[in-house]
Amino acid sequence: MDLVRTGIGSIGWLGAVVVSSLPGVAAPVLGALLVSGTVLAVTGYSDAGALFAFVLALAAAVLMASPAVRLNAGWTRSQIERRCGVQVPVSYTARPELEMDERGYWWTGYSYHRGQGVARAAQLVHWSLRDPATRAEMVWLLVNPVAVLVLLGPVVGFGLGGVILTFSGFMTYQTYGPVSGAGAALISAVLGGTMVLLTLALLPHALRVHADLARRILDPNGRASNIQLTRRVVELTETRADAVGSQAAELRRIERDLHDGAQARLVSIGLTLGTIEHLLESDPDAAKQLLAETRESSAKALQELRDLVKGIHPPVLAERGLGDAVRALALDSTQDVEVTVGLPSRPELPMEAAVYFSISELLVNAAKHSGAQHVWVDILHRAGRLRVTVTDDGRGGATKTPRGGLRGIERRLGTFDGVLSVSSPLGGPTTITMELPCALSSPRTSTSSEKG
Repeated sequence: MDLVRTGIGSIGWLGAVVVSSLPGVAAPVLGALLVSGTVLAVTGYSDAGALFAFVLALAAAVLMASPAVRLNAGWTRSQIERRCGVQVPVSYTARPELEMDERGYWWTGYSYHRGQGVARAAQLVHWSLRDPATRAEMVWLLVNPVAVLVLLGPVVGFGLGGVILTFSGFMTYQTYGPVSGAGAALISAVLGGTMVLLTLALLPHALRVHADLARRILDPNGRASNIQLTRRVVELTETRADAVGSQAAELRRIERDLHDGAQARLVSIGLTLGTIEHLLESDPDAAKQLLAETRESSAKALQELRDLVKGIHPPVLAERGLGDAVRALALDSTQDVEVTVGLPSRPELPMEAAVYFSISELLVNAAKHSGAQHVWVDILHRAGRLRVTVTDDGRGGATKTPRGGLRGIERRLGTFDGVLSVSSPLGGPTTITMELPCALSSPRTSTSSEKG
């Protein structure tokens, strides 16, 4: 049934393709017929008149087809981009300016001419024949009607035959061997309906073949593929640089936290233990007091180490998965946060961590900047994609600025080919959606809703 639905949806595409092929046939033929008929009517039906009419008809066909060249190619490019999602780039060579020399002749960039009008026409012809993009468009103007007739004609004819067969059983007297009357009409309807269904199933494939032929003619050097590949390389280079930069910044943060926090406390504990060792015999009371302070310092150092580990990879995320980790964030939030999770199993660990810290940052931003009282977090997995939506009832106005937090989250998700979209009108609400291609790994079902 999906093939049939796709076929029905392709009927509009078929109509556009057929219409786009008409200028390559209708305009030249009508122009040639009009001119040749006029010339023959004036000169009479002689050999010289017929030859003269043929030459003028050919010229008229070329003139009538010329405006359709770029129109037809542009229409085809737009259809390929709209229906197939592939851009077919076009780049025309620059046409030289007309220049007059000291003798009064016009230089077109290719030849000299006395009159400016003749020079302009000659330049247009020379440039059109030498420009690769224009030559490809001329070829496509001629090939397009043939391609429609050869590639799409049999499919459409087969479908029309099915329609005719379906209704002919009810309108004419048909027999299939001993079967006649209503039985024969039913057989015709079944056979005709089958032909129509096959046509609808084949039509999208025939249209894609036609689009691929158009792309090969209009883009013979594969610039569309090269442009897409270049764009993809640039994106991967940027996301890799962002990932490396984020990792380096994270390592510096860990080093700074260890140096200023736990390391300093451990050094202080070591010095205090040395002092206690000297005071045990001379001043036991002071030693006991220092031991109590040392125990308190060790507890703080342990808590700082736990907080540091939590910032690197929270234990609840490693042990319980994304859903429970986000619920823990909701419980710690100052806002009323409602979490809905629908994951049949767990994402890969790097992606899980990236999504977790992105949600954490969005909750912090909602608390600091939006003035929101309620936040809703929805985590779902559908059709091979992980979709996370964070909505708050704050004042709105959130945007992705070059150095803002939302842009940082977008770069973090870009490492996994993820995208981030923001809808935040003034006055709220703000809805931020993160979507990533995701292959789930270890089985763990979690579909529930919880309010923190």
